Amino acid sequence: MNRTDSKISKIAMTGLFAAMSYVVFTFLQFKITLPGGDATSIHLGNAVCVLGALLLGGVYGGLGGAIGMTIGDLFDPVYVVYAPKTFILKLCIGLITGFLAHRIGKINESHDQKHIFKWVLIASVGGLLFNVIFDPLVGYYYKLLILGKPAAELALVWNVTSTTINAVTSAIASVVIYMPLRNALLRSGMGGILRI
Repeated sequence: MNRTDSKISKIAMTGLFAAMSYVVFTFLQFKITLPGGDATSIHLGNAVCVLGALLLGGVYGGLGGAIGMTIGDLFDPVYVVYAPKTFILKLCIGLITGFLAHRIGKINESHDQKHIFKWVLIASVGGLLFNVIFDPLVGYYYKLLILGKPAAELALVWNVTSTTINAVTSAIASVVIYMPLRNALLRSGMGGILRI
């Protein structure tokens, strides 16, 4: 596959991951309504973002997750004000995951399944740990400016809890899906979509 075909494939796959993250975030979430008209949710949208970063690299995978979940925010009256925050934070999940997996762990240069598993796990946890720390923190200051201090403090406790649950379930799901998917893509001759 030449460089142009590879780039076109990556752009197409980014669109696919954007669509998947939108669907998973929007239709498979468990929304928790909070006082003051705010909400948080339990979802696996971050798993799609991480999976995209593992398969396509941080930039394309992060963009796919960021675009899909931002569109989900834009179509939800409760979340619409959080769309800019969502885009930046989800892009960062992808960039961190991709950096750890591909630049440091070099998962596509290895055939050692233990090495690949270790770095896929480290990268997934690293990207999602960033989100566990920064999503509630950025969300707190974002809500402080929009909703006022009491609502921001209440939402912070719920956001830390939901973000932690999302991170744990997303890390497990992305690793469990990535390992057999990677092997299946390589066996089928479609390994060219993997970030190299």
